[in-house]
Amino acid sequence: MTPRRKPVKVKLDRSEVVLRSISYFSVTLFTIFCALPFILILSASVSSESEIMKDGFGLLPRGFSLEAYEFIFRYPRAIIGSYVVTITMTVAGTAIGLFIIAMTGFALQRRDFIYRNHISFFIYFTTLFSAGLAPTYIWVTQVLGLKGSYLAVFLQLLLTPWLIILMKNFARSVPWEIVESGKIDGAGDFRIFVQLAFPMLKPALATVGLFLALGYWNEWYLSSLYLGSAVEFKPLQYYLYNVINTANALKNSVAGANVTVTALPTNTLKMASAVVATGPIILLYPFVQKYFVSGLTVGAVKG
Repeated sequence: MTPRRKPVKVKLDRSEVVLRSISYFSVTLFTIFCALPFILILSASVSSESEIMKDGFGLLPRGFSLEAYEFIFRYPRAIIGSYVVTITMTVAGTAIGLFIIAMTGFALQRRDFIYRNHISFFIYFTTLFSAGLAPTYIWVTQVLGLKGSYLAVFLQLLLTPWLIILMKNFARSVPWEIVESGKIDGAGDFRIFVQLAFPMLKPALATVGLFLALGYWNEWYLSSLYLGSAVEFKPLQYYLYNVINTANALKNSVAGANVTVTALPTNTLKMASAVVATGPIILLYPFVQKYFVSGLTVGAVKG
């Protein structure tokens, strides 16, 4: 039985110790600065509206109260429906958009695709110039006839030029010899992409997938344009936006029947809405963080 080796301790010189200490201190300080706003939001969301109006916001709750959350979840069916709509659109849009963006990026970097530069130019061109809101609205509502349909929001967030460019740059790391070997073995283009190239794009897939998921989860503007009151259940962000506007309107109104207008939690309601909206998506980030950093870095450095 071989004797167990003792771990070798590497002795650092004074300059390395100072450099590491400064690095750790800087990272810790930066982490605290990033965490403080979230702590402030969470604290304010469980504070009393009257205490907030009197003493302002603080890192600790002022007069613990769940009134803001009670106002948001006053109609459970509406909030649950909004969650279902948002989660469905986020999951489906991320999965479909990720697959299409991956295919597009992989195709645009293939040497045997003679039109790759022309198509890449048109995609890049749309990042510099856009048709504007009015032509887009007319196209979606009158030509496509999607007014009042979830597809009006779903389809517009499915692809973005920047994510295609990011995927294309990362796809260049896939060795061309893999494509050639697949052709020699008789595999078609789709099979080469699915079985050979797609598994090698995991960092980029995590990065692009996170951006797509955030886009769907945080969407409210397109919903206000194309959905309005035409649908029963609105996306989560748009629902919370309407809740805050309703509370502000009631507080500014004199004729609030059976409502203590001055006690409406308008300030704490904004913070509670931020917690309700960002909480689930924050829990997703730690699972894709390591892929997110590597995918964003590789996609950025390749020309």
